[in-house]
Amino acid sequence: MLKKLWPYARQYRMWILAGVVCSAAEAVFELLIPLVMSDIVDVGIASGDQSYILRKGALMVFMAIISLAFGLGAASFSAIAGQGFGANLRTAEYDHIQEFAFSNIEKFSTASLVTRLTNDVNSMQMTLMMGMRLLVRAPVMLVSALILSIRISIQLSNVFLVALPLLAAAVALILSKASPLFRSLQERTDALNLVVQENLTDIRVVKSFVREDHEREKFAKRNHGLKETSQKAYGMVVINMPIMMLIVYGTIIAVMWFGGKMVYAGTLETGKLMTYFTYITQIMMSLMMVSMMFMMMSRSVACAKRIVEVLNEVPAITDGSADREAQVADGSIDFDHVSFKYSAESPEWILRDVDIHIASGQTVGILGGTGSAKTTLVSLIPRLYEADEGIVSVGGRPVKDYCLEHLREEVSVVLQKNTLFSGTIRENLLWGDADATEEQLWAACRAACADEFLERMPDGLDTDLGQGGVNVSGGQKQRLCIARAILKQPKVLILDDSTSAVDTATDAKIRAAFANELKDTTKIIIAQRVTSVCDADLILVMDGGRVVAQGNHRQLMDSCDIYREVYESQQEGVSIGG
Repeated sequence: MLKKLWPYARQYRMWILAGVVCSAAEAVFELLIPLVMSDIVDVGIASGDQSYILRKGALMVFMAIISLAFGLGAASFSAIAGQGFGANLRTAEYDHIQEFAFSNIEKFSTASLVTRLTNDVNSMQMTLMMGMRLLVRAPVMLVSALILSIRISIQLSNVFLVALPLLAAAVALILSKASPLFRSLQERTDALNLVVQENLTDIRVVKSFVREDHEREKFAKRNHGLKETSQKAYGMVVINMPIMMLIVYGTIIAVMWFGGKMVYAGTLETGKLMTYFTYITQIMMSLMMVSMMFMMMSRSVACAKRIVEVLNEVPAITDGSADREAQVADGSIDFDHVSFKYSAESPEWILRDVDIHIASGQTVGILGGTGSAKTTLVSLIPRLYEADEGIVSVGGRPVKDYCLEHLREEVSVVLQKNTLFSGTIRENLLWGDADATEEQLWAACRAACADEFLERMPDGLDTDLGQGGVNVSGGQKQRLCIARAILKQPKVLILDDSTSAVDTATDAKIRAAFANELKDTTKIIIAQRVTSVCDADLILVMDGGRVVAQGNHRQLMDSCDIYREVYESQQEGVSIGG
């Protein structure tokens, strides 16, 4: 795990080294101050030498200032290294997630990935920042204070033979109980984030179905689970403190008892006993710091494992042995006996023996009931999913022969769920072509019939959409997504039920624009309305993951009962509505 995470901290190794040195130096100077204080008591005060007291006092002040400077340096260096490490780790994790296929993301869930990118990484960078200080300062102080206290009195140091094993046993017991709880804590955080994400993302659905109470109950259940686990996990951390303090104060009382007798017997000086008390406190506080670091590290180990799980996840779809120079020649598409299922263990095939051939520039319609795998079929074209059997080809070459970037640059998809990002309309459209001119932007908007409402907006293309495009209607959002796809001037354009929220007249205008503006582009239109595809060059009728019929409108009306029934029922509905 350390081997996997170290590269993200490597560029800050000089800062880490500087922080470690500063932490060690700070501890050493703090340990030397009690020795000077002992001289003041045993020599200066005992002899009444005021100048000696002043010289030693000035030395103490100087050492305290040096210790403070090293402490500030350690804090500064640890902050730089910790924040830099966290930023690198977040970047690496985010970049790796961008390479994930849909199946990889579904394995973790979106909420869990968000937690791993934020909460888990924050825990890791905090551990590095604190570890640079405490894991250096505490051992240095512990070892040095032990050596110096033994030098003062070997006999009095026998107290540690009892105290140290007790401390070690207490820390080991607490850690054994706390570590599993911290892993559970992160999983509970994932579960809570999932509820919050779903509720806020789909708040309109929640309100329209008056499900606020149901969502509150679901949130309360997850929140209560997180609270219970947090209380157990941090309860272990809280127990650590009173146990440590009990052992520390017990040790101090023992030293007072035996040390007092030694002072009374004249075998130990008063100043040395005072210094010994200081070292005892520092030893015990060092052990407490180490125990707290172990507590923090037990949670960090749980977080690190979750981060490494993401970094080690192998993307299900990669360029592999693809020819990086290969370009998509045209928009021809071939499905050569293709079958697909979402999971290798699943007994059910989603697509079964699909064999279709589409010429470049054709307009293809796809009809079928819910669950007939229409979306899955078109998702295989840009390799959003990978075919399990058979070959999917674009431009006369199997899609696996292209690097993903080149393939997806030439296959533009308007998904069933229209997505716009926060920012202006212009910023969203430029996703299609970052170098598009004003004229090109408006031409794409006219082709998608988006100019009709854009011209009424005071700011036009510079209108702010808000988060997820909340400032436009469903139909307007669909048209903007279509305009964005058109701007790419792709070899293949896929519309996955992307005109469902527009009226039939606007739908007809958009299809006419496709015919004029994208003559050489292969257009694949998934639709529920037969009128949206009846003028297509080729219509595919799907049922149960199979293409049960294909042909043009006239051919299917004569040969396909499913197509004819859908067409007649929709025409009958239009007549009744009229």
